[in-house]
Amino acid sequence: MNEAYTPEYLKSTHDGLKWTDVEPGVIPAWIADMDLPTAPEVIETLRRRAAGDLGYPSWLTDPNAGPLAEAFAERMAARYGWQADPSLVRSFNDLNQALQVLLQVWTRQGDAVAVHTPAYPPFLTTLETMGRPPRPIRFEPDGTSWRFETPDLSGCRVLLLVNPHNPTGRVFTRDELTHLAEQAERHDLLVIADEIHADLTFEPHRHIPFATILPERTVTITSATKAFNLGGIRCSVAHLGHRGMREALSAQPPFLYGSANLFGVEATVAAWRHGDAWLEDTRALLDRNRRTIARLLPEPFTYRLPEATYLAWLGVGRPGMAEVIEREARVRLTDGAGFGPGGAGHVRLNFATTEPVLAEILKRLARTP
Repeated sequence: MNEAYTPEYLKSTHDGLKWTDVEPGVIPAWIADMDLPTAPEVIETLRRRAAGDLGYPSWLTDPNAGPLAEAFAERMAARYGWQADPSLVRSFNDLNQALQVLLQVWTRQGDAVAVHTPAYPPFLTTLETMGRPPRPIRFEPDGTSWRFETPDLSGCRVLLLVNPHNPTGRVFTRDELTHLAEQAERHDLLVIADEIHADLTFEPHRHIPFATILPERTVTITSATKAFNLGGIRCSVAHLGHRGMREALSAQPPFLYGSANLFGVEATVAAWRHGDAWLEDTRALLDRNRRTIARLLPEPFTYRLPEATYLAWLGVGRPGMAEVIEREARVRLTDGAGFGPGGAGHVRLNFATTEPVLAEILKRLARTP
């Protein structure tokens, strides 16, 4: 990765939301975008497509988005030993849209959704807006990691499982997933498994697709956007292991919820099939960065080494500190209050940046009053 990527350089060359939504002199470490170059295989694929045929793709009427489903199934088999059926794959714009569509066709207002908290804020906003009350499963500190205690899930309609977990970076063990599968069986739950951070799991931890444990109840949603820094391409997939969900979606008009776009499919397939060398270099950088935070994070922050993702969940002792940090330390983090129960008194730091930029972020955090 290019060590010359300084905050000044990034500010002058990046016109996305992450860098344009902050004042001059503020380093953004909030929204989940990387400050790193795109995989060359993806860039070359998009260049070839832009210079070629931009008409209707051959897979236009295929709800699986043709090569997208095949590339997904190949990747799941190669990396995780999951023999996913490509005929059960559907394409969506992004994970938020996928979740909203799944809830729309499967649940009604008032149906409770079990979710581990603190939780990804857009998911909580979706539940609130749609009138699907969350049933929190609280993550609690446990030594150097986190644990959760599953409450009574009777009355829930859905278990929304985010694994690896955002924001704590926790990777669920097989025993934990088996316990959740038993709960899903006992309470007749649909499981929506968000596994978008799976490719960002650090050794010695292993990502286990929930569909390998409870295939008939699971809808897996994922995308190349997080691991390959492609947030703007707007492309995701859902693997519909749940037969009832397949039937519910098939009953909808075919284009009611949109369809995958040409560039999104091309970029995703290129990343999944040809981008692993880039991914390994990136994951090595992220591994160094998460350990650098452990060494250099100043007081009053506390930190548990994430097992996956490029997100550090920092305890700071009192609520509302993201605003103070941005004003005093000139670093924008995400305030924990928006992550629901267990979020207050925390901030989330995105460490997907170069080592010099991370060093400057940590230096500035020492100014926090």
